[in-house]
Amino acid sequence: MSTHEPDRAAEDGSGAGSTAPRSLAEALRARDDASLGALLRARPDLLSPVPSDLTQLATRAGTRASVIRALEHLDRFTLQTAEALAVAPEPTAYGTLLALLAGDEGDDAGVDARTVSAALPHAVAALREQALLWGPDDRLRLVRTTRELLAPAPQRPSPTGLGPTVAEATAGMSPGRIQEIVTAAGLPSTHDPVSAVASLTALFTERPRMSALLDEAPADAVEVLSRLVWGPPYGQVTAEPAAHLRWLLDRGLLLPTAPGTVVLPREAALHLRGGRAHRALEPVPPAVDPAATHRATVVNATAAGQAYTALATVEELLKDWDEGGPAVLRAGGLSVRDLKRTAAALDTTEPLAAFWVELAYAAGLIASDGEADEQYAATPAYDNWLEQPAAERWVRLVAAWFPATRTSGLVGGRDGAVSAAGRTLSVLGPHLDRSAAPEVRRRVLALLSELPEGASPDPETLLARLRWERPLRGAASSDDAGDPDDLRARIARWTLTEAELLGVTGRGALSEHGRTLLDGGGAAATSAEAAAVALLAPLLPEPLDHVLLQADLTAVAPGPLERPLAEALSVLADVESKGGATVYRFTPGSVRRALDSGRTASDLHDFLNTHSRTPVPQPLAYLIDDVARKHGHLRIGAASAYVRCDDDMLLGEILADKRSAGLRLRRLAPTVLAAQADPAALLEGLRQMGFAPAAESPEGDVLITRAHARRTGPRSAPEPVPEGPPVPDGTLLTAAVRAIRAGDLASTTPRKHAPGEQSGALPRTSAAETLATMQAAVLTGEAVWIGYVNAEGSASQRVIAPIRVEGGFVTAYDHTADEVRTYPLHRVTGVAELEAEA
Repeated sequence: MSTHEPDRAAEDGSGAGSTAPRSLAEALRARDDASLGALLRARPDLLSPVPSDLTQLATRAGTRASVIRALEHLDRFTLQTAEALAVAPEPTAYGTLLALLAGDEGDDAGVDARTVSAALPHAVAALREQALLWGPDDRLRLVRTTRELLAPAPQRPSPTGLGPTVAEATAGMSPGRIQEIVTAAGLPSTHDPVSAVASLTALFTERPRMSALLDEAPADAVEVLSRLVWGPPYGQVTAEPAAHLRWLLDRGLLLPTAPGTVVLPREAALHLRGGRAHRALEPVPPAVDPAATHRATVVNATAAGQAYTALATVEELLKDWDEGGPAVLRAGGLSVRDLKRTAAALDTTEPLAAFWVELAYAAGLIASDGEADEQYAATPAYDNWLEQPAAERWVRLVAAWFPATRTSGLVGGRDGAVSAAGRTLSVLGPHLDRSAAPEVRRRVLALLSELPEGASPDPETLLARLRWERPLRGAASSDDAGDPDDLRARIARWTLTEAELLGVTGRGALSEHGRTLLDGGGAAATSAEAAAVALLAPLLPEPLDHVLLQADLTAVAPGPLERPLAEALSVLADVESKGGATVYRFTPGSVRRALDSGRTASDLHDFLNTHSRTPVPQPLAYLIDDVARKHGHLRIGAASAYVRCDDDMLLGEILADKRSAGLRLRRLAPTVLAAQADPAALLEGLRQMGFAPAAESPEGDVLITRAHARRTGPRSAPEPVPEGPPVPDGTLLTAAVRAIRAGDLASTTPRKHAPGEQSGALPRTSAAETLATMQAAVLTGEAVWIGYVNAEGSASQRVIAPIRVEGGFVTAYDHTADEVRTYPLHRVTGVAELEAEA
């Protein structure tokens, strides 16, 4: 087995040439500012609030919650390295750790030792950087909490599958029984149980002697060991075990842990494993294999087509909700019935409808109106969005999708966190936020960007890579690669689908405009968005200003229409089918709808003549003239409601029609009928009977009916729910490191203690003594140590060099803050001189 390189001892400032740290705090104190900044960036929870010194930082880094969060962000091999350290003696030499991971020389079942040797320095450096490991290479130590979480325990088996050591398993065993085991194993008896346990441990760890002992084992005993060797190491025995089990028990190869329960000692298991702590070591991340490769032009064109479809779908959704969308459930969100209705309106499936609704919500285009009868409606931002060019509208949708934590794929499932039975998750409802979604989404797209241009990934290899980068705790070293249905894997699958729907990818491969958006982040986001707009805009179809009228009362739009034309045509005709070309159908009802909106027959003829590339068919012209001739012949007003018509014969026809019975009409005058229904119901009833009535105002004028857009008040887009504290920026990191360094200087600077003063307590002096010491320090230019209580009541200790004392204030250079500050003397608890340097 090859050992590590000697120059690695200088890593982290903890090599053999320097004094070895005695604690994590001392190891942190030996780091430079860049290394401390890297720790705080990797574990931002350590900054809430900023630690007062490095001792407090080390204490916080060892808390259980913080360590668990740090372990969850390790890749598989780094986690396996930590697991190996947890089952190794403490402290552990680097060579011992390498042997635990790579196994014995010549063991074909293990991973190539050179591969492990190449990957291990990075894993050890990552553990050190995150303050999970400290000490020089010849004395590596895991943080105590990390070891407790990863070490084997009866109630929590180790991920390695190893059990307790011989010393741990025999801790409660009688000395006589230990001597019996030593004798049965062929070892000389000892005078005390400690040396007996050491002798048995030495036997199990020496390969030749252990192999000789196992050569004497019965075949059934070897079979039992083979079942326990990779874990779990615990088994059950009866009060009268079989002969082969008795052979193992007599020689300590199985040790009792509880009545009826035995365990395979760790040293014996490692020998049977060939010295390997893990059955399947993964030092190298699995590669993401391409499933297919397409030309870049095909990928970009396909993605652009999908992008335009995405814009059209969101517009159609908001148009459907333009006059007021579905009601908000009392518990929040959209009902199942409303989701089905929305899916039918969009001509898609319910899961995809849920995605489009959540996307519009994430972009700030829809929200709850906040009224008493709460409804979802478009926001004012939707109108601004509609005015933007198509490429800019797409960029806004994708920019909202990247950081979104709301996960539409969960809709329809159960949320076990809400109650024991779990509540069904609804669209736009609570409990849809998953903090891991943005990180997984960006990582999936980043892996796509690493593939050759135009290559789409094999989903299974992509998921395997994600599981290696962030393995599930508890399954990190199991035979399988983790639960295939875990949340991160599902988010990754949803990301591939959603990216294709949005046009970020085309035929599974990352598009050029999608790659540009992905590469932009932080300060570069604006320029990246502008570059993506420039790439996408030429690929999107230009809106058309014409349609093709056909003799079967239909109009064909051979592409996307300009917005005014599309809006006017949607009033005059009904959409019959969509696709590359949209087909509109003219019906009496659709023509009447256009007349109700204030258009006249001549307006409609002019509109069609202007925007049709083909002559207006005669059937369509006749349809418009016929509906216009009947439109408004009957007038509906509010009495509660009445029907007025100059043709008394037509009113008689209405009264004689049996279908009018539900309206309860009666004649008031030859040209007037009264109804007990309201005007809206009367209008609808007569239209269903084939008439074309028009509503009129109290003055007798025809009422023009147009759709009234419903809008919420100004609403901001929902904020993503972060996974823990946000990553600090460079400015905050620099200030935090400086404050921690200064606080550590103040807490570790040698100082003179007054008689009876407790170590670590703030100095206490009278006001006169404080003033006199400050004035003396101004004259001598020496630094002093003070206790200070700020306006919020927080106490701290500082090292200052007084410059001026006047008016109840001291102006001094504060070594803790590294700047000149002024402090009120009444807030200084006391002052003490610093020890003279030796």
